[in-house]
Amino acid sequence: MIRLHLHLLSDSTGETLENIAKAGLAQFDGVETIKHFWPMVRSEGHLDRVLVEIAQRPGLVIFTLVNHEIRQRLETRCHALGLPTVSALDPVIDALSRVLGQTAMERPGRQHILDAAYFARVEAIQFTIAHDDGIGAEDWEDSDVVLAGVSRTSKTPTSIYLANRGYKVANIPLVPQSPPPPSLFQLKRPIVVGLTTSPDRLVQVRRNRLLSLNQAPETDYVDQEAVSAELAFARRIFSDNGWPVIDVTRRSIEETAAAIINLVNERRKPENGE
Repeated sequence: MIRLHLHLLSDSTGETLENIAKAGLAQFDGVETIKHFWPMVRSEGHLDRVLVEIAQRPGLVIFTLVNHEIRQRLETRCHALGLPTVSALDPVIDALSRVLGQTAMERPGRQHILDAAYFARVEAIQFTIAHDDGIGAEDWEDSDVVLAGVSRTSKTPTSIYLANRGYKVANIPLVPQSPPPPSLFQLKRPIVVGLTTSPDRLVQVRRNRLLSLNQAPETDYVDQEAVSAELAFARRIFSDNGWPVIDVTRRSIEETAAAIINLVNERRKPENGE
């Protein structure tokens, strides 16, 4: 097992760096990563305090700093300490500068400006939270996406992820003993997507859930035969209504969301005349 101290320095929130680091680390096995986040580094004094911490825990330094004086100070000090540094956004900004024929503006955190897209995301998140687990059926027509599936098929986390991308999402559990409201089958604006998984995987997920709640681990909720029947019930609903279906058995939340976004974009093409 390789142990790595990873220092992430940003003059903004550090969200971009965290995503880049996560994507990069996913390509390596056998690494114990200790992440150190240093957001809002916008002065030499602040940088100097961070550098003291970096010197005590040497490792890889990845940064997004637009101020030339601060980034040069960081690179110089890290070079003296023998530490590698990576400016995460330089290749992208340089390429954009060449293509657009413009010089990049040195504005920290400019991507977080409170524009219309930001408020649309906030609205989508509020809508999605208010329409979780079958709530608010009267407003489902206002959704961009409605997710349907049996319990523990990642409907809620997928909904929240999509909401952070600006999509209004409602989700509903499909329960054989309690059929969904007729309005679900009459929706016109939103795309309804069925989520399914393998019986073995669903039993495992549900059993872990019960154990985490200190509940009896052996009930119909995790009975193999009952779970298979439940999934078959949901598949019949998907098939009868012609809904697209995504098997989440071997998919991460991000992969499931990406597939749903593709479905939404395909649906919107005829509307846009493309």
